[in-house]
Amino acid sequence: MALPNPPSSIRVAAVQMSSGQNIDVNLKMAAELIQEGAKLGAQWVALPEMFAYIRQEGEPFPCAQTLGDEIVEFIKERARLHQIWILGGSFPELAEDSRVYNTSFLVDPKGDLAGIYRKMHLFDVNLKLQGGISYKESKSIAPGKSPVCVSTPFGKVGLSVCYDLRFPELYRNYMAEGARFLAVPSAFAPETGRAHWEILLRGRAIENQCFVIAPAQSGAHSPTRSSYGHTLLIDPWGSVLAKATRQEEVIVADLNLQAQTQIRESLPCLKNRRL
Repeated sequence: MALPNPPSSIRVAAVQMSSGQNIDVNLKMAAELIQEGAKLGAQWVALPEMFAYIRQEGEPFPCAQTLGDEIVEFIKERARLHQIWILGGSFPELAEDSRVYNTSFLVDPKGDLAGIYRKMHLFDVNLKLQGGISYKESKSIAPGKSPVCVSTPFGKVGLSVCYDLRFPELYRNYMAEGARFLAVPSAFAPETGRAHWEILLRGRAIENQCFVIAPAQSGAHSPTRSSYGHTLLIDPWGSVLAKATRQEEVIVADLNLQAQTQIRESLPCLKNRRL
């Protein structure tokens, strides 16, 4: 549960990766980047969407797992080792049918699962007019059923994944629940990333007066799949606190919770809204 008086600030690290189709290689890289974030003093390290495995578009998920299997256990071990919070960006979780869930999860420093969110909005789009390709996530991924806002000692965290970013009602729901942070682990398409990634993230931060933690996949994952990158940490005023510039990188920022409280008191959007 969240403490009555959260700390005045928290240091957060967001990880940028370029994952492929070898789980062992991806987890080794994730371990190194988590360790780097911990050495930089981060109390919370956030990984991107599908950090352990990115398939070629249209292929199945041979590594689909449960919450008790290798990928989640790996994050639990790292959280205990470094005594930090870790956002496991997302992984392919076995679903009831032949599909998987795109599941994000938050682990506390004891290695316990604090929150589990299954991506609700699926990326069924045709980007050919923008010079890209078509995506049909719903063929292999089942939609989650509900938002998840997690209580932590530093405040509530609203969980989401990638394409959820285009649905502002999800984040307004989190603001109404008292969220201080919005987590948006992603593997954003290059075509839409260039046009919309930073704008949408800053918009979600401003309208909900939340910190946005947006760890991202970057570069080419396979001949048919690549991601935009540009991992970001953004404050409730919409200012970019840190941005990744390399394909694999850890960015860090101190998130000032007292400044956030002042913003919310001076501009009380939640109290003033009519709908």
